[in-house]
Amino acid sequence: MSRNYLVIPLVAAALLVAPARPAAAIAHGDHVPAGKYRFATKLTMTGIPTTDGGTRDSWCSGALIAPRWVITAGHCFRDAAGKRVDRTVARTTASVGGHEVEVVDAFQAPDNDDVALAELDSPVTDITPIRLGDTPPKVGDKLRLTGYGLTTGDESAGSPGLRTGVFVVGQVRDSLLDVSGSRPRRDTSACLHDSGGPYFSEAKNGTATLRAVVSTGPGCPHPGADFAARTDLLGGWIAETTRPEPAGPLTPARLLTLLAVVTASVAAAALALRRRGRRAGARRR
Repeated sequence: MSRNYLVIPLVAAALLVAPARPAAAIAHGDHVPAGKYRFATKLTMTGIPTTDGGTRDSWCSGALIAPRWVITAGHCFRDAAGKRVDRTVARTTASVGGHEVEVVDAFQAPDNDDVALAELDSPVTDITPIRLGDTPPKVGDKLRLTGYGLTTGDESAGSPGLRTGVFVVGQVRDSLLDVSGSRPRRDTSACLHDSGGPYFSEAKNGTATLRAVVSTGPGCPHPGADFAARTDLLGGWIAETTRPEPAGPLTPARLLTLLAVVTASVAAAALALRRRGRRAGARRR
C-alpha cells in the first residue's frame, strides 16, 4: 500500500497544538439505545505486561465484521515495549451484543496501518456484522462513530457504556481520514479507549458500512480533527486473514478417524436395513 509521507509533518503539526495519545470514550457523544449498533464491540484486556515487570488492565473498542472476527486498532495489541504484535498480549474478552467471547489471536494489518483483526474463540451468529466498504468516503461526508471509551481523561471513571457521535470527513489521505466532530457538538471527539471504534456510513435502510477505525488524535474533548485509519484498502488482507483454514493433509491419524466414522456409519445403516427386513417379514407372515 502506498503512503503519503506528507502526513507525517501534518500530523506532527497537529500534535503541537495538543498532546497526542491513542484516542481514548466519545466525549460529548450520545448514549446508544439498547439494541442499536449491535456489531459494536468492547475488547477488555486483563494482565497486559508493563516495562517494570508488572501488569495493567485496559480496553479498546471495535466492530464485528464476521461471526468470528472483530476489527479494531493495531495499537490495541502491543507488547511491553510498545511494539504492535500479531498475537494477544493478555487475556482478552470481546463483549458484543450481549455475548462474552474469548479472543484467541490477533493479526496486524500490513504496511504499518493502525488496524488489527481479533479472532474469537467461538462464532457470534445472531448479530449482523458491519458491512465492509471498499471505497473511501469523500470530503464532507458524515460518518458515525461508536465507542466504549471514556468521556474525560479520568481513567478511574471506567467506561460509561456505548456512545456515539457524527463526524465530518475533512481530508482523505493515503491511509488516514481526518474527521471532526459534528453532532451532537462540534467538540464531540474520540477519547481514551475509543481506539479501534468504527467510523461508518449509514444507508436509509439502516445498513452500516465501515470506512475507518479510531487511531489517534489530540486529547479529548476538542474541536477539529482526529485521525482514523482507513479500512477500504484492506479488503484483500481481511479476506485472506479471515478465510477458514484448510483441513490439512490426510495424515495416518486422520485417515484412521475417517475410516472409523465410515465403518460406524455403514454398520448403523446395515443394522437399520436388517431391522426393516425383519419387520417386513413379520408383516408378510
